[in-house]
Amino acid sequence: MTSTESRHPLGTHVLGKGQTRFRVWAPRRRRVDVCLQEAAGVRYLPLEPRPRGYFEGIHPVVPGSLYKYRLDGGECFPDPCSRFQPQGPHGPSQVVDPTSHAWKDMDWKGITLEGQVLYELHLGTFTPEGTYAAAARKLPLLKELGITTLELMPLHTCPGRFNWGYDGAQLFAPHPAHGGPDELRRLVDEAHRLGLGIILDVVYNHLGPDGNYLAQFSQGYFNPKYPNEWGDPTNFDDGEAAGPSREFFIQNACYWVTDYHFDGLRLDATQSLYDASPRHIVAELVERVREAAGKRQVLIIGENEPQDVKLVTPPAKGGHGVDALWVDDFHHTAKVAAMGRAEAYLQDYCGSAQELLSCALRNSLFQGQYYQWQKKPRGTPLLHTPAPQVVFYLQNHDQLANALKGERLHQQTGLARARALTTLLLLLPQTPMLFMGQEFFASSPFLYFVDHKPELQEVVRKGRNDFLSQFASARHALEQEGYQVPFGEEAFRRSKLDWSERERNAEALALHRDLLKLRREDPVFAAQDMARLAGAVLSKEALVLRYFGGEWEGDRLLLLNLGAELEMAPCPEPLLVAPPGNKWRPLLASEHVRYGGMGSPPFAEDGRIRIPGQMALVLTSEEETK
Repeated sequence: MTSTESRHPLGTHVLGKGQTRFRVWAPRRRRVDVCLQEAAGVRYLPLEPRPRGYFEGIHPVVPGSLYKYRLDGGECFPDPCSRFQPQGPHGPSQVVDPTSHAWKDMDWKGITLEGQVLYELHLGTFTPEGTYAAAARKLPLLKELGITTLELMPLHTCPGRFNWGYDGAQLFAPHPAHGGPDELRRLVDEAHRLGLGIILDVVYNHLGPDGNYLAQFSQGYFNPKYPNEWGDPTNFDDGEAAGPSREFFIQNACYWVTDYHFDGLRLDATQSLYDASPRHIVAELVERVREAAGKRQVLIIGENEPQDVKLVTPPAKGGHGVDALWVDDFHHTAKVAAMGRAEAYLQDYCGSAQELLSCALRNSLFQGQYYQWQKKPRGTPLLHTPAPQVVFYLQNHDQLANALKGERLHQQTGLARARALTTLLLLLPQTPMLFMGQEFFASSPFLYFVDHKPELQEVVRKGRNDFLSQFASARHALEQEGYQVPFGEEAFRRSKLDWSERERNAEALALHRDLLKLRREDPVFAAQDMARLAGAVLSKEALVLRYFGGEWEGDRLLLLNLGAELEMAPCPEPLLVAPPGNKWRPLLASEHVRYGGMGSPPFAEDGRIRIPGQMALVLTSEEETK
């Protein structure tokens, strides 16, 4: 479907000696000129037509120059493949030289999936300054904690001073609010210097409602025959335009890996990347990104609401070859377990120990069963998917903001339950992800915020309130109590992390640090081997996981009890029995005083087993001394 003509690089390419090549796909136009903005005025430089609706030309233009494209001698629009929009999506594009930054990471080999601990962050609220430079200064703290890879929320240029990034209008241009292109490159370089991976969230299922000029160049970028709740769906399979449209998005994915040295991508809402062609766009994109990375290993993660195993199935077996899959089921059941509420899309979860255990042992809960919320079956079998390919989390940008006040888990459920669930998350074999500030129990919420023009801002605000109203409690607060959800600048300001809390909440930080060290250094936990994991339900709110080690490693036990204290007498569960000639020795308890807890009583005393309530307990087997 993708022709040789389509594969030629799009956008501007600095050739040296004051020359720049311009290339754009504009099949609905007869003529395209570069509208170069100079101190003496505007200069128009013609582009030559090429096959299949492309226009191209080489002109004496230097890096830093501002330009737009004049279409058919009429209005001028920004370059769809602009490398930088210093004045936002409506302003002129800027010619950028990607070789202006002297990379220091040439020995960096990239990242692989095993052993990863992901950390999702929003650049604008991660630090008070909201810049790449400020974020770079915080990276040593994440490295020391035990984070291995950063996952940046989208950087596509959007209207206004702040945005989540999912309203991208210029997909190739990093948002100017955070700094210039070379400052982003320095952030990536610093991550690699510290041994941290860094991947980028990208949005290819729609574009934002303001500042998106793709249709001025071609209606073929979009395919209205498919549904999309966020805007016009992108086109990957409809007519002759599908090939160049596919190539536009594939080149964007490759661009972040080549021009910015990102270690991979997180693909947003892949269930809305509609494609009925013989080779799905995700499969082609993954292959091309890996080709573009060359010898560097890249990590590609997919978000997919139906949790489709095809995403992570190897291409040789008919899959798309994505490395890992976001799985909401763990979050959903854990939140219901912690809060005791099952509203809206949480209504199919009861938060029982059985659910938590089944999710841990089988990677997800809905693998084809009927789902009442959607009134249809949901999910695909993930039973045999290797655990590292499944990403679990207790918090992410969506799930925090989908709570009425954007509150953190520990604020909603209490510290003890948050500590206990954190222990479970960080010791499971699946790949864990933390959301920025989670490691020190940040008090700042994470709210939905955009900065659109007033009339659009009000439309989006109303739409957001309508979305929140699917939760009965939120609907009551909005309609009956008159609660006003912070939305614009106030929401953005309140969502910024307060880094002084990292010192004030040292106990929470210590818990995360110790758990990540255990996950990294203990050979049994580090194995991430589902074949060496067994579990049992001990009560409606308590479970046990047994991690089987080798002859010299011993076994590990993880107990979670979100209910009242449980005394196992009699104790008919064999997983609680230490290996012959061994006894259980405590490794970690979520209620240790050093983590901010109330202390942990003995696990086994006088032959009786007690599992305290509202806590998680981790034990290791060791030989009994005679």
